[in-house]
Amino acid sequence: MNPYQEFAERAFWKLAVDGKRAAEIDDLWRPKFHIDEHTSIVTAGSCFAQHISKALRSAKYNWLDLEPCAFLPAGDREAFGYGVFSFRTGNIYTAAMLLQWLKWALEKTEPPDELWQRDGRFIDPFRPAIEPDGFESGHELIELRKQTLAAVRKAVEDAELWVFTLGLTEAWQNIRHGYWYSMCPGTVAGEFDPRQHRFHNFTHAEVTRDLQEIVALIRAIRPGAKFLFTVSPVPLTATASGQHVMVATEYSKSVLRAAAGEVVLSDDGADYFSSYEIITSHPYRGAFFNDNMRTVTPDGVAFVMGNFFSALGPAKPVAADESKSLEYADDPQCEDALLAAFRPT
Repeated sequence: MNPYQEFAERAFWKLAVDGKRAAEIDDLWRPKFHIDEHTSIVTAGSCFAQHISKALRSAKYNWLDLEPCAFLPAGDREAFGYGVFSFRTGNIYTAAMLLQWLKWALEKTEPPDELWQRDGRFIDPFRPAIEPDGFESGHELIELRKQTLAAVRKAVEDAELWVFTLGLTEAWQNIRHGYWYSMCPGTVAGEFDPRQHRFHNFTHAEVTRDLQEIVALIRAIRPGAKFLFTVSPVPLTATASGQHVMVATEYSKSVLRAAAGEVVLSDDGADYFSSYEIITSHPYRGAFFNDNMRTVTPDGVAFVMGNFFSALGPAKPVAADESKSLEYADDPQCEDALLAAFRPT
């Protein structure tokens, strides 16, 4: 006798993958803890995480919208960053950025006073895409950021489960003060100055440390909070690493996957959902990518979320008019996609 004789079919490539069509490869995730429609859930992360928010909402799970908007028509709210994540931070691509938002919200550190300008309007360096035309004044920007920080604090207090999608390891930092930007200064707005701004590519140890600090900060206020980490399957739009963008993507995703895995291995209240593997693993032959081999097709997103909900148990019935509303875009709102505009002509 040896341990392998006791393992289930899912542990063996020949039984779990070989000879199966893509749709037949199943049992990819077994949740470590119970999640149901009563679990209070917040979502944050990269652009792929927007799909998770929408799916949870449509499936009538207890997804927390902690910064709702009643003054804009429903069709305009998403363009202004409302209802995309549980709070109006816009996309959070790195663990360091989520940690930074939490420290500001919990008053561990003070938010910087740096503001960007574009065409006479004001842009928030830490969520540059939430106002398509920018803010009317710096005062308006700061006051609305305070509302978001209050929503993040509320999330820490109320959420039983945090779903965080890791997107990138590449980031830009203010050299003097140490804070992180959502985008490189001088792209969406602002001015780039090599004396003030530096590029950094996070290591496995750094991402792991940041994730562990995120967990500790939240549990200090909400003991027993649980975490579900995912990795975005969407490749980098552009890289500042000096590597080929495809090689840089593999580094980034490998680091994020390994860091999430290390945290999950040592924490019974943390789990990992395999959205990255479902989209990118070679048995799926790239079928879930659009022709650009970067953006994920609506069918791919639906397949991922189908795996997610099937692992949680029997599906709740959804009315026909509600199911029609669950439409996945080829390319959700992603600030990093704007970097394509700077490619050589």
